[in-house]
Amino acid sequence: MEALHFGQRKQQFTLWVELLKHQHIRGLTQEPFDQRAGRFAIGFSPDLHHHKGVIAKDFEGYQNLCKLVSDAHVNGVYYKPRTDIEKLAQYSKGLIGLSGCINGVAAQYLIYGDEANARRVTSDFVDIFGRENYFIELQDHGMPVQRRIIPGLIKLANEFDLKIIAANDSHYVYKEDADPHDALLCIQTGKIIADPNRMKYPSQEFYLKSREEMMEIFKEVPESIDNTVHVAEMCDLEIHFDENHYPVFEAPPELRTFKEDASTFDRILDIYEVEKTKVNKQDGKDEVCKLTKKERDLHKSNGTLLLELCKRGLLDRYGVDYDNRSTYTPSEGQRADFAEFLCEQLDYQIAIIAGTGFIDYFLIVWDFINFARGKGIPVGPGRGSGAGCIVAYVLLITDIDPLRFGLLFERMLNLERVSPPDFDIDFCMRRREDVVSFVRDKYGADSVANIITYGTFGAKMVIRDMARVNDVPFAEADKLAKMIPDELNISLDASIQKSKELREEIERNPVARKIVEQGRVIEGMVRNTGKHACGIIIGDQPIHNLVPVTLQEGDLTTQYAKGPAEDLGLLKMDFLGLKTLTVISDAETSVKRLEGMRDFDIEKITLEDSKTYELLNQGKTVGVFQLESSGMQSLCKQIGLSVFEEIIALVALYRPGPMQFIPQFIRGKKDAKTIEVPHPLLRELVSETYGVMVYQEQVMEAARIIAGYTLGGADILRRAMGKKIASVMEAQKEVFVAGANKTHGMSFLQVCSLRSGILSQIN
Repeated sequence: MEALHFGQRKQQFTLWVELLKHQHIRGLTQEPFDQRAGRFAIGFSPDLHHHKGVIAKDFEGYQNLCKLVSDAHVNGVYYKPRTDIEKLAQYSKGLIGLSGCINGVAAQYLIYGDEANARRVTSDFVDIFGRENYFIELQDHGMPVQRRIIPGLIKLANEFDLKIIAANDSHYVYKEDADPHDALLCIQTGKIIADPNRMKYPSQEFYLKSREEMMEIFKEVPESIDNTVHVAEMCDLEIHFDENHYPVFEAPPELRTFKEDASTFDRILDIYEVEKTKVNKQDGKDEVCKLTKKERDLHKSNGTLLLELCKRGLLDRYGVDYDNRSTYTPSEGQRADFAEFLCEQLDYQIAIIAGTGFIDYFLIVWDFINFARGKGIPVGPGRGSGAGCIVAYVLLITDIDPLRFGLLFERMLNLERVSPPDFDIDFCMRRREDVVSFVRDKYGADSVANIITYGTFGAKMVIRDMARVNDVPFAEADKLAKMIPDELNISLDASIQKSKELREEIERNPVARKIVEQGRVIEGMVRNTGKHACGIIIGDQPIHNLVPVTLQEGDLTTQYAKGPAEDLGLLKMDFLGLKTLTVISDAETSVKRLEGMRDFDIEKITLEDSKTYELLNQGKTVGVFQLESSGMQSLCKQIGLSVFEEIIALVALYRPGPMQFIPQFIRGKKDAKTIEVPHPLLRELVSETYGVMVYQEQVMEAARIIAGYTLGGADILRRAMGKKIASVMEAQKEVFVAGANKTHGMSFLQVCSLRSGILSQIN
């Protein structure tokens, strides 16, 4: 990384980015600039590669930088990513150019005494970037060759009236990190430190130097230090993370044959205004939400289509005619106003989906799932918080009835914590790519990309790698690595604290001490890249306009991990290839063929099938997803499963933490007298789980019942508990206590005791 050294810290958000750490500029021809071809020539052999620093000074520059990096990775790879002079000229707007290190074009000519060509290529780059955006870069890492060409670089700057900047090629942060960096180079290149012919940096000066150090090095050209501040001030890049770059769903004509119910959708948007106003008031804002006509029309464009599809699904799933609700006859056990209640819930959910800008999101998901079902591709029943959404259920995005299973819409989407909905969608492993190809064809191959993953050096891995490059025998290296405790994501520091054996080895063995000390520096750094198993990014424009892309296993892949890619407003979907669905599909086919049951449909098998429970209670669960372990076989025999909800509870409880409550669950099932509830107010809430708080939905409902939380507010509490976010938990404690006191007159001690009881049952 080439670091510019700023004379002062800017108190505003600026960003500059190098083209690539080892990005190359490739010479194309020995001819001068050809107006007809639009080509810049830089006067050296085409097989030479040169470095150039490029900085984004605004958002257009950032976009052009993304395009340059993407092109280098997708089209320009020859051992390393590289771009050429035409591309640099094509995407130069909004960019600042630096002449580069000793591998820069002009620097290389100066090294060989060719001042004429150094001037010519400098002139070419001035033409590309503009005089005000091109800077001559001075570097001094104690290398004689660098010092030798500094006068020539200064001469170029004076001749072309260019500013000089002081830079330092920084590959590590602190000077004492030089040796760990050297070891890292050996890891990356497959060499050992003792190899005299390996790649090695010529000095230990490639660290991030202070202003004082840089002033001492370039005291003869003090303006070079101040000019770095000038470069910083030129950078004014603002990235709008609140912008939505989801593609707009383009409905085929056959879907637009219905009569648009604009008045009903206006009523639904009224619901959003009311709910948003409530949240504003709750947040201390005296602000009434009022959508403009333009906003309403925008929501209606695809909102009416979403409503129509939901109407059709409501009739298919529940037998409720949205426009003629009075014709519905409630079944036994249903509330008398079930049809009205269901439609009100649907209206509310569509209102929140519309107001938060996720109408197209739902239609896109519906579209590719509809494609899969139409092609006979097995689709999973649905996972993630999206399973709590009635809209998703009636659209056939999920097959889990949220009403039956008490799932909450607010876990997926609420106005108090607006974040993208979460649909984890499983497809038959064999045909997953068919669905991904459909999405690529519909939204454009350059607008759909896989997501990169970054593998980092863990404690055991860094010990093994460091031992290898230090030429430590395998047996000794293996012994040292095995001293690291077998704990997930444990660090070297934590390992030293927990392992007496490791501490003693470090004290006794200087080689081990060196490996661990240098390993601490490298630990957590990126070791390798890969491709997310199921994550797909979809945008409303070519991905490289917002995120640089590369190729992983031949597929277009983002260079940003999933978090930053989503933050930039791109749509992330999980398309998981699930082997279980393939097995089920094959089994269904076999039943049809071997048993002659042509109409057999596994989706129509009732969840109350008694013969299935007989098998499960005998422990015959080998091959049954999530029930096949010996522990689960034993639990199935102990509990005596009788309803599907007990299977769900058992799977939820069979994890570290909640596992301790399994005996209580079984006792409650066998003898209702043994059931203990966290509080009498929660008796009904925990009745189906025999007094045990099993689900996060129960936590949310408990917060509502005890402390008067809204379900949106309860979701914030749930997330904090699940992710163990201490600061949010502490803030929520005050809210919970105050709410319980106001709602039920509970004392502080009563609330704390209840809260601790709930927390003890949730992991």
